[in-house]
Amino acid sequence: MDLLSFCSCSPCYHLGSLNLKFVDKSLNLSTSKLFVDRKSRGAWARKKSVRRSLRVCDRQGGSRLLGALEGFNKGINSNIFNYYVVDGNEDLRNVSKREDSTTKVLIPSLPDESEGNQSSKVTSCFWEWKPKYSVHYEKSGSENVNSPALLFLPGFGVGSFHYEKQLKDLGREYRVWALDFLGQGMSLPSEDPAPLAKEEYDSEEKDSLWGFGEEARPWANELVYSMDLWRDQVCDFIEQVIGEPVYVVGNSLGGFVSLYFGACSPQLVKGVTLLNATPFWGFLPNPTRSPRLAKIFPWAGTFPLPASVRTLTEIIWQKISDPTSIREVLKQVYADHSTKIDKVFCRILETTQHPAAAASFASIMFAPKGQLSFQEALSRCHMNNIPICLMYGKEDPWVKPIWGLKVKQQVPEAPYYEISPAGHCPHDEVPEVVDYLLRGWIRHLDSQGSASLPLLDDPESVHYDISRDLEFFKEGLRKSVRVRFFGSNSSVWNRLGSYIKSRITDLGIKSR
Repeated sequence: MDLLSFCSCSPCYHLGSLNLKFVDKSLNLSTSKLFVDRKSRGAWARKKSVRRSLRVCDRQGGSRLLGALEGFNKGINSNIFNYYVVDGNEDLRNVSKREDSTTKVLIPSLPDESEGNQSSKVTSCFWEWKPKYSVHYEKSGSENVNSPALLFLPGFGVGSFHYEKQLKDLGREYRVWALDFLGQGMSLPSEDPAPLAKEEYDSEEKDSLWGFGEEARPWANELVYSMDLWRDQVCDFIEQVIGEPVYVVGNSLGGFVSLYFGACSPQLVKGVTLLNATPFWGFLPNPTRSPRLAKIFPWAGTFPLPASVRTLTEIIWQKISDPTSIREVLKQVYADHSTKIDKVFCRILETTQHPAAAASFASIMFAPKGQLSFQEALSRCHMNNIPICLMYGKEDPWVKPIWGLKVKQQVPEAPYYEISPAGHCPHDEVPEVVDYLLRGWIRHLDSQGSASLPLLDDPESVHYDISRDLEFFKEGLRKSVRVRFFGSNSSVWNRLGSYIKSRITDLGIKSR
């Protein structure tokens, strides 16, 4: 968004003891970069001194106070600047190629309505995919008619609500959708797919347990909450609801589905971003790929659940749907325990109380694998020239960074950003960082490479490993997150060695 424009003359400014220069010649202030000398009185200018001394020329040649840093100490919405803090006399190219650079980048905060920064309105909708298949989704930014379309796919056990921060933030610039997979979130059936006989349970139990009857309803005869179902769901959603190719972003299970869908429908995909994507899903053989082997297993997630599975499902479901268990899982996957998860917790708990939730969970767990493995889907996307971007939380206890490095090894040209501290859900834990990287990556693709990738300052930077400290404001406090970009020149084995070494170091610290 162009908030201020410069005149064609050189900008007028006065910074006292700070050595500050513009390195981006663009007239759009939102893409300008400021370099600040750390040897001066401070790497970060204080709000009052900057507002008092920094002035720029307007189009009429007059001067006006630049209030771009308004609210600097309170948590600013810094759409106007990207700040790179480096030694004043150091060449930018050398900084880009140095692995352990101390460069810091100030990135935009999330919109804070209490500070007057309007977030994008989020709308909850339902789409009737097939008879009795009602799919819930959320959208924002519909008024941005000429902007790129983004589709977010959630992980297992959550839904579109897990992308609320992206919908509110990115919806200010893009058209954004977030989808609930069938069998999860608010895309659970509105009636029992396999009702119990009247004599089996009393009325209270009958109302609380769906899918445990003896015979499936006609619409649920072939219903299985599987990878293949979700791939088809995403494909039809894009064709029927969005109506054009999209950038797909998926976390965990959603990352696998994003890749799988992209491999099968490349014409509908402009790019795929993987956020700690799970590299495997399903245990039973796929009936299309291995029909003989699939026949060995008597049940593969269809309705109704067989009697032998019902008791086991009820026992397991009672444990995992317990509020204490849900909180413990969330505590595991979020590296920063100061992250507010109450809303996510309540939405997950609400889903578990749906009468179809237990049987849907069993169907998901016993569903067959997809027709393509993760590696096969990745290879197909690569062969079809689908751009892929990798963003992985380093402290993820489930999908550890080594899985991201394996993807990078298979697709060396894919940008890989390792975020720390961040766990399994970086989009919810550090949304400021993920949104910043997404914006930059989309800008890079839409400009056909004329705009640099996020955190890279020249075309040659893509070959080198680079570290940046991304700083932003959250609730009035300045937060810092280390993001490491893995370049194409360094050996994957060296990266793996570095990862193993860091893990050993971490274990040593924890044992003290």
